[in-house]
Amino acid sequence: MIVISLALILVAVVLLVFGLAGGSSPLLVVSIGASLLAAVALVAGARQAAGRASAPSGTQAGRDGDRREPGIPTQQTSADVDTGGSGWRQPPGSPVSEPRERPGFADGYDDEPGAEEITAEQAARVARLTDEVRVVDGRPRYHLGECPHLVGREHEPLPVSEAVELGFTPCAHCTPDTVLLSESGRR
Repeated sequence: MIVISLALILVAVVLLVFGLAGGSSPLLVVSIGASLLAAVALVAGARQAAGRASAPSGTQAGRDGDRREPGIPTQQTSADVDTGGSGWRQPPGSPVSEPRERPGFADGYDDEPGAEEITAEQAARVARLTDEVRVVDGRPRYHLGECPHLVGREHEPLPVSEAVELGFTPCAHCTPDTVLLSESGRR
């Protein structure tokens, strides 16, 4: 398509020169038409090239629909985009803050507590709650407001359902899921 676009641009220039030299309005109109076709061909060629560059190997993106290979993560956006929030929440495991693995520490962090162990049924119930928990940007756990692992760290409030959706897991030290489930049972 890019080659076709270049050929159309050449034709348009030649027609423009002859149209101006001979004072022929039809040649000028055809020159404008050729220029427009060249622009369309150029845009189509650029889109095809971008589609081929971003398509995973072995797929025909754009031809047979959007077939993505399993396991390729999708981009996550901030929950506070366009809401006047203070900034991006970085989900756990982001390549920006990925720590080096160190044996003996949870998730590769020197000071990160382990994850609270809960049943699948409890996890499903927690995912429906709207109670507030605290998250630290780039860290994998969510905490209750009084958790000692929040001391000295910038943290932000987040509904527990959203924290779960973003991939955060409960802190084993302050056990937010156990506390929130027991409180929701009393309401």
